[in-house]
Amino acid sequence: MLSSTIARAFALSAAFVIGLTVVVPARPAQAHHPDPPFEVRFPQETDKTHFSNTWGVRRSGGRRHQGSDLMAPKMTEVYAIADGVVSYVGTSSRPGRFVVIHHGEGWESYYIHLNNDSIGTDDGDAPWSLTLAPGVEKGADVKAGQLIGWVGDSGNAEGGDAHTHFELRRNGSSMNPYQYLRAAWERDHTAYILRQAAIERGLDGYEIG
Repeated sequence: MLSSTIARAFALSAAFVIGLTVVVPARPAQAHHPDPPFEVRFPQETDKTHFSNTWGVRRSGGRRHQGSDLMAPKMTEVYAIADGVVSYVGTSSRPGRFVVIHHGEGWESYYIHLNNDSIGTDDGDAPWSLTLAPGVEKGADVKAGQLIGWVGDSGNAEGGDAHTHFELRRNGSSMNPYQYLRAAWERDHTAYILRQAAIERGLDGYEIG
Protein backbone atom coordinates (compact mmCIF):
# COMPACT_ATOMS: atom_id res chain seq x y z
CA MET A 1 0.00 0.00 0.00
CA LEU A 2 1.18 3.50 -0.78
CA SER A 3 0.13 4.61 2.72
CA SER A 4 2.69 2.26 4.32
CA THR A 5 5.35 3.59 1.93
CA ILE A 6 4.48 7.13 2.98
CA ALA A 7 4.65 6.16 6.67
CA ARG A 8 8.11 4.67 6.15
CA ALA A 9 9.16 7.79 4.25
CA PHE A 10 8.10 10.05 7.11
CA ALA A 11 9.97 7.86 9.58
CA LEU A 12 13.08 7.99 7.40
CA SER A 13 12.79 11.76 7.08
CA ALA A 14 12.53 12.08 10.86
CA ALA A 15 15.68 10.00 11.21
CA PHE A 16 17.50 12.38 8.88
CA VAL A 17 16.34 15.36 10.94
CA ILE A 18 17.46 13.76 14.20
CA GLY A 19 20.82 13.15 12.57
CA LEU A 20 21.40 16.84 11.87
CA THR A 21 24.33 18.19 13.87
CA VAL A 22 23.35 21.26 15.86
CA VAL A 23 26.30 23.42 16.91
CA VAL A 24 25.49 25.89 19.65
CA PRO A 25 28.49 28.22 20.15
CA ALA A 26 28.39 31.42 22.17
CA ARG A 27 26.85 34.09 19.98
CA PRO A 28 26.18 37.79 20.23
CA ALA A 29 22.54 38.75 20.61
CA GLN A 30 20.82 39.77 17.40
CA ALA A 31 18.06 42.27 16.88
CA HIS A 32 14.53 40.90 16.87
CA HIS A 33 13.08 40.40 13.40
CA PRO A 34 9.55 39.41 12.46
CA ASP A 35 9.12 36.14 10.60
CA PRO A 36 9.36 36.40 6.80
CA PRO A 37 5.99 37.06 5.13
CA PHE A 38 6.55 33.99 2.91
CA GLU A 39 7.18 30.27 3.33
CA VAL A 40 10.90 29.57 2.98
CA ARG A 41 11.80 26.81 0.52
CA PHE A 42 15.04 24.96 1.20
CA PRO A 43 17.66 26.48 -1.11
CA GLN A 44 19.49 23.29 -2.15
CA GLU A 45 18.95 19.63 -2.96
CA THR A 46 18.01 18.23 0.45
CA ASP A 47 19.53 14.79 -0.06
CA LYS A 48 22.96 16.26 -0.80
CA THR A 49 23.12 19.04 1.79
CA HIS A 50 24.09 19.10 5.47
CA PHE A 51 24.23 22.13 7.74
CA SER A 52 24.19 23.24 11.36
CA ASN A 53 23.53 26.37 13.39
CA THR A 54 26.77 28.33 13.17
CA TRP A 55 25.31 31.83 13.47
CA GLY A 56 27.73 34.13 15.30
CA VAL A 57 30.73 31.80 15.16
CA ARG A 58 34.00 33.73 14.97
CA ARG A 59 35.70 34.03 11.61
CA SER A 60 39.08 35.40 10.53
CA GLY A 61 39.69 39.08 11.23
CA GLY A 62 37.29 39.08 14.18
CA ARG A 63 34.19 38.72 12.02
CA ARG A 64 31.12 36.79 13.15
CA HIS A 65 29.34 34.32 10.91
CA GLN A 66 26.23 36.03 9.57
CA GLY A 67 24.47 33.13 7.86
CA SER A 68 24.33 29.36 7.42
CA ASP A 69 26.78 27.28 5.42
CA LEU A 70 24.94 24.69 3.32
CA MET A 71 27.59 22.03 2.69
CA ALA A 72 27.20 20.04 -0.51
CA PRO A 73 29.25 18.78 -3.47
CA LYS A 74 30.11 21.19 -6.27
CA MET A 75 27.34 21.65 -8.82
CA THR A 76 24.60 20.72 -6.35
CA GLU A 77 21.52 22.68 -7.44
CA VAL A 78 20.72 25.95 -5.64
CA TYR A 79 17.13 27.24 -5.52
CA ALA A 80 15.35 30.50 -4.71
CA ILE A 81 13.80 30.36 -1.25
CA ALA A 82 10.76 32.40 -2.31
CA ASP A 83 9.32 34.45 -5.15
CA GLY A 84 11.30 37.59 -5.88
CA VAL A 85 13.44 39.65 -8.21
CA VAL A 86 17.18 39.21 -8.74
CA SER A 87 18.61 42.46 -7.37
CA TYR A 88 22.33 41.74 -7.74
CA VAL A 89 24.68 39.37 -9.53
CA GLY A 90 28.41 39.79 -9.04
CA THR A 91 31.75 38.58 -7.86
CA SER A 92 34.20 39.81 -5.23
CA SER A 93 37.26 38.53 -3.43
CA ARG A 94 35.60 37.28 -0.23
CA PRO A 95 32.11 36.13 -1.35
CA GLY A 96 33.26 34.97 -4.78
CA ARG A 97 30.38 34.65 -7.23
CA PHE A 98 27.01 35.37 -5.67
CA VAL A 99 23.44 36.41 -6.30
CA VAL A 100 20.94 38.41 -4.25
CA ILE A 101 17.15 38.08 -4.51
CA HIS A 102 14.75 40.76 -3.22
CA HIS A 103 11.49 39.32 -1.89
CA GLY A 104 9.63 42.52 -1.03
CA GLU A 105 9.03 44.36 2.26
CA GLY A 106 12.79 44.71 2.76
CA TRP A 107 13.53 40.97 2.69
CA GLU A 108 16.52 39.66 0.73
CA SER A 109 18.29 36.31 0.38
CA TYR A 110 21.99 35.94 -0.45
CA TYR A 111 23.58 32.90 -2.14
CA ILE A 112 27.37 33.18 -1.79
CA HIS A 113 30.41 31.12 -2.98
CA LEU A 114 28.59 29.84 -6.09
CA ASN A 115 30.53 27.71 -8.56
CA ASN A 116 33.35 29.30 -10.56
CA ASP A 117 35.16 26.14 -11.71
CA SER A 118 35.05 24.29 -14.98
CA ILE A 119 33.62 20.79 -14.60
CA GLY A 120 36.07 18.44 -12.88
CA THR A 121 38.60 21.19 -12.12
CA ASP A 122 39.38 23.85 -9.52
CA ASP A 123 40.48 26.40 -12.09
CA GLY A 124 38.32 29.34 -10.95
CA ASP A 125 37.73 30.17 -14.59
CA ALA A 126 34.29 28.74 -15.40
CA PRO A 127 31.87 30.60 -17.65
CA TRP A 128 28.91 32.11 -15.79
CA SER A 129 26.72 29.46 -17.40
CA LEU A 130 28.22 27.09 -14.78
CA THR A 131 27.42 29.56 -12.00
CA LEU A 132 23.86 30.71 -12.69
CA ALA A 133 20.94 28.98 -14.35
CA PRO A 134 19.70 30.34 -17.70
CA GLY A 135 17.73 33.57 -17.34
CA VAL A 136 19.04 34.38 -13.84
CA GLU A 137 20.30 37.94 -14.16
CA LYS A 138 19.72 41.30 -12.52
CA GLY A 139 16.06 42.28 -12.82
CA ALA A 140 14.82 38.75 -13.55
CA ASP A 141 11.72 37.45 -11.76
CA VAL A 142 12.20 34.13 -9.98
CA LYS A 143 9.78 31.75 -8.30
CA ALA A 144 10.09 29.84 -5.03
CA GLY A 145 12.04 26.63 -5.63
CA GLN A 146 13.34 27.77 -9.03
CA LEU A 147 16.86 26.67 -9.97
CA ILE A 148 19.13 29.73 -9.80
CA GLY A 149 22.66 28.29 -9.77
CA TRP A 150 25.11 25.71 -8.46
CA VAL A 151 27.18 25.16 -5.34
CA GLY A 152 30.87 26.00 -5.53
CA ASP A 153 33.88 27.16 -3.53
CA SER A 154 34.49 30.61 -4.97
CA GLY A 155 35.87 33.55 -2.99
CA ASN A 156 37.42 32.82 0.38
CA ALA A 157 35.86 29.33 0.32
CA GLU A 158 38.59 28.38 -2.16
CA GLY A 159 40.58 25.47 -0.78
CA GLY A 160 37.81 24.44 1.60
CA ASP A 161 34.72 22.30 1.21
CA ALA A 162 32.17 23.41 -1.35
CA HIS A 163 29.11 25.10 0.11
CA THR A 164 26.67 27.95 -0.25
CA HIS A 165 26.92 30.62 2.41
CA PHE A 166 23.25 31.58 2.74
CA GLU A 167 22.04 34.81 4.33
CA LEU A 168 18.58 36.14 5.07
CA ARG A 169 18.36 39.90 5.55
CA ARG A 170 15.64 42.42 6.30
CA ASN A 171 16.26 46.10 5.56
CA GLY A 172 19.96 45.31 5.21
CA SER A 173 20.28 43.60 8.59
CA SER A 174 21.29 39.93 8.71
CA MET A 175 19.36 37.48 10.85
CA ASN A 176 19.95 33.88 11.86
CA PRO A 177 18.23 31.82 9.13
CA TYR A 178 18.74 28.44 10.80
CA GLN A 179 15.22 27.89 12.18
CA TYR A 180 13.68 28.68 8.79
CA LEU A 181 16.17 26.50 6.93
CA ARG A 182 15.65 23.55 9.26
CA ALA A 183 11.85 23.77 8.94
CA ALA A 184 12.20 24.05 5.15
CA TRP A 185 14.60 21.09 5.02
CA GLU A 186 12.23 18.90 7.01
CA ARG A 187 9.27 19.76 4.78
CA ASP A 188 11.10 19.63 1.44
CA HIS A 189 13.09 16.49 2.27
CA THR A 190 9.91 14.68 3.28
CA ALA A 191 8.37 15.66 -0.07
CA TYR A 192 11.53 14.41 -1.83
CA ILE A 193 11.32 11.02 -0.09
CA LEU A 194 7.63 10.67 -0.94
CA ARG A 195 8.33 11.45 -4.60
CA GLN A 196 11.13 8.89 -4.69
CA ALA A 197 8.87 6.28 -3.08
CA ALA A 198 6.14 6.98 -5.62
CA ILE A 199 8.61 6.72 -8.51
CA GLU A 200 9.94 3.41 -7.19
CA ARG A 201 6.37 2.07 -7.20
CA GLY A 202 5.88 3.19 -10.79
CA LEU A 203 3.75 6.19 -9.82
CA ASP A 204 5.99 8.81 -11.40
CA GLY A 205 2.96 11.01 -12.10
CA TYR A 206 1.90 10.97 -8.45
CA GLU A 207 1.53 14.45 -6.93
CA ILE A 208 2.55 15.06 -3.31
CA GLY A 209 0.43 17.53 -1.36
